[in-house]
Amino acid sequence: MTLNLFNQFASPTLFGVPLILVSMLLPWLLFPSPSNRWLSNRLLTTQAWFLKTFSKQIFMPINSPGHKWTLILTSLMVFLLGVNLLGLLPYTFTPTTQLSLNLGLAIPLWLTTVLIGFRNQPTASLGHFLPEGTPTLLIPVLIIIETISLFIRPVALGVRLTANLTAGHLLIQLISMATLALLFSSPIVSSLTFVTLLLLTILEIAVAMIQAYVFVLLLSLYLQENT
Repeated sequence: MTLNLFNQFASPTLFGVPLILVSMLLPWLLFPSPSNRWLSNRLLTTQAWFLKTFSKQIFMPINSPGHKWTLILTSLMVFLLGVNLLGLLPYTFTPTTQLSLNLGLAIPLWLTTVLIGFRNQPTASLGHFLPEGTPTLLIPVLIIIETISLFIRPVALGVRLTANLTAGHLLIQLISMATLALLFSSPIVSSLTFVTLLLLTILEIAVAMIQAYVFVLLLSLYLQENT
């Protein structure tokens, strides 16, 4: 049973070919491309409004040099949002439950923000390792702590996204199995667990959207520190 619970997180294959690439490319195919018409349809208008609002909220606190990241972070938000929500559909696979994928997104983007900080403002970037007014005896300890906290950031980004989505998927599967098992022996309890399953599914939809937003928001905060 334990193996069955975690089989949903194994990358599916067809004739020995991993299908994780299909699940990663599918969200991009579902979003419509902008048209050259004077008046767009409701879907394009809603999509344009969402991208404009998201970009404005994320990049308003960031200095002008950081605005070059608008396309990258907005595309990342759309990708994570699409992958997370599509992964909640039956008989689908969620690539963002794989820690390797999340770290593959987090580490290069985090490292780029750090390198930009050291290139453009080396003094301020090095100053983050040692707060002003630190007692002399605490200087080595604080430098070590700040260095560890810097390198743990991408790990925290990837683990947070993976853990939240994995936990939600496991809870949904456990409650759905309990609902099915109690369907004939105790219909009343099965009905209660089914209601719980519906509420948990709504919560997991919210978690999928929030975690995508938090991932991009933290990256924007790292960018803000280094621009």
